[in-house]
Parts: sequence; C-alpha cells; structure tokens
Amino acid sequence: MAARRPGSIAEYIDAAPPEGQAHLRRLYAILKAAAPGATETIKWGNPFFVEPRFLFAFSAHKAHLSFAPMAATLEHFRADLAAHQTTTHFLKIPYRQALPEDLIRKIAEYRVRAVG
Repeated sequence: MAARRPGSIAEYIDAAPPEGQAHLRRLYAILKAAAPGATETIKWGNPFFVEPRFLFAFSAHKAHLSFAPMAATLEHFRADLAAHQTTTHFLKIPYRQALPEDLIRKIAEYRVRAVG
C-alpha cells in the first residue's frame, strides 16, 4: 500500500527524513514570512508558494534539502552563492550544515519583489 501523499506543507515536513525536519521547518518559516500572502500548495509532490505566479518551492531529500526560487533569481545571487552547492535551478543545503538563513531570506524577498 502506498504512503498517503501530504496535503499540506506541514504534513510534507512531518513525512521528511527526521534529520532534515528542523531545517525544513525553519526554511518554511522564512519563506512564509517573505511571502505572507502567497498560496501554499503541494505540486508534483513538493511544497510551492504561488502569488499568483510561482515564487519558490523546496524539497526534502535523504541528506539535503533543495530550495528553488527560479533560475534567474539564483543567477542574480550567483556571487553570494559561491560557497554553496547549486545547480541551475536549486540551492542544495546538506542537513549537516547550518541553514544560510540570511541568504535565503534575501533571495526569497528578492523573488517576491520580482514577481510583484
């Protein structure tokens, strides 16, 4: 029998690997504060913030989380992200490392302004 799919971001975090839940809860709080009016939803199995267009998403993995604020937004912060693991679309944060809260907040607030 397949596991029940999470219906909310809180359920998603509760179902994530235990070692990542504290990071995910903190990331969620930062994103919620940056976009308090955004619609929170689960799309393609991952948490999304939409206002009215896509703002950002995140996902939990075995040993890291991924934060997805759009490729153009990551490119804008490329110098700030030099010390972090990134792809074109994601900032990857290992659970064993501290969450770069100030950087995530800055990126999220920039993305909200860019969409608005």
